[in-house]
Amino acid sequence: MLIGFVRHGKTNWNAKGIIQGQTDIPLNEEGIAQANALAVRLSNEQRIWDAVISSDLQRARDTAAIIAERLGIPVLEPDIRFRERYFGEIEGTTEQERLERWGADWREQGLGMELDSEVRARGVEAVSDLMGREEGLHVLIVSHGSFIAQILKELCADLEDSRLGNLSYSILERQGDGWHPLLHNCTRHLEEIKV
Repeated sequence: MLIGFVRHGKTNWNAKGIIQGQTDIPLNEEGIAQANALAVRLSNEQRIWDAVISSDLQRARDTAAIIAERLGIPVLEPDIRFRERYFGEIEGTTEQERLERWGADWREQGLGMELDSEVRARGVEAVSDLMGREEGLHVLIVSHGSFIAQILKELCADLEDSRLGNLSYSILERQGDGWHPLLHNCTRHLEEIKV
């Protein structure tokens, strides 16, 4: 079984450096172009994806719909467990606002943020359930940066920890009881975009 992870396209909050978390922000024009760029890339490569699923947040749902339409594959019912990390009090703030309100150590203060272990637990549960429901299918999961980073760390402990850009694309292959990365954090499909 293969699973893919795609971070949703850019939003206006991404562009302004505002943490979105579970706030439901739509794609902007550039985000739509990014989703279309990956859809074109996938349509020109060997077909490997049987279906696409996303979180229930509109930026992920809309990215998934663009990809699925281009590939002619079904969109599965969104799964709330693929949502972005809940960022608590810092949702809706810029780095400058966080520094002004809570100081340089704001990351260590909690501030109602969902813990790494909680994000990983719901992610593993969602992937496990997906494997059980869609046995034998290769499924592309459209989700969110912090969520994907945590689930990749959990599934592939030796994988390089790097920032996942909008529309980054990763592929994992099930091997025995574990997952092996075939592609990680690839964004070459974005090289031609001019918005």
